[in-house]
Amino acid sequence: MDLGIAGKQALVCASSRGLGFGCAEMLAAAGVNLLLNARGEDALEAAAQTIRDRHGVNVDTVAADIASSDGQARVIAAARGVDILVTNAGGPPPGLWSDWDRDAFIAALDANMLAPIALMRALMPGMIDRGWGRVVNITSQSVRAPIAALGLSNTARTGLTGYVAGTARQVADKGVIINNLLPGIHDTDRAAALDQNASKAEGRDISKVRAAREASIPVGRYGTAREFGATCAFLCSEHAGYIVGQNILVDGGATNLTM
Repeated sequence: MDLGIAGKQALVCASSRGLGFGCAEMLAAAGVNLLLNARGEDALEAAAQTIRDRHGVNVDTVAADIASSDGQARVIAAARGVDILVTNAGGPPPGLWSDWDRDAFIAALDANMLAPIALMRALMPGMIDRGWGRVVNITSQSVRAPIAALGLSNTARTGLTGYVAGTARQVADKGVIINNLLPGIHDTDRAAALDQNASKAEGRDISKVRAAREASIPVGRYGTAREFGATCAFLCSEHAGYIVGQNILVDGGATNLTM
């Protein structure tokens, strides 16, 4: 399928690896030119070169912490004029409700709620002026079904979801479409870290921890960054103009909901 976005410009955050890289690569496969952001410069440049080599699109980079005001300012300055925004940031650490103080919540809010909002506020006016734009926020399945150990993530990402619910409906008639993608367990560094934490906490071999998690997913496996990225690319396409303010689970059926 031709997604109709060849030649568009996209900013993809946290895109040196994992789900962010999957989204960037599948946008590049559709002919989209990219601005990639992540904190680690070496990994970011390596990811950019991989995409250039595979897909022949223009790829620029900004190494910055998107959760910081300085990092946001540098990314926004480089991203003026983008047609597509994919927000993403690593999730805060797991733990118990009693582990998290005010500073922990503020850090989670900065990364997983306030940074995406800042990017939307800065970049959507240009999209509105041009009459076309797409925003995809990568959140988590925990927005629909909270995960006890991920209380910081539950809190911050649900706050972003509430913001998007109203905002998406205020800009849709201007050609700017906002949606959220809610990943379940994918074969990324984040999943590996969660498996490792569970292995230590439960005193079980990590292979058994992973096998148990795979068994809990109806498709019987972890997702891939590439298939997640393909879903993101579709939401950024010309064909997604009637999908507004939705929270789309990409979790292999793991979240058992009727609606």
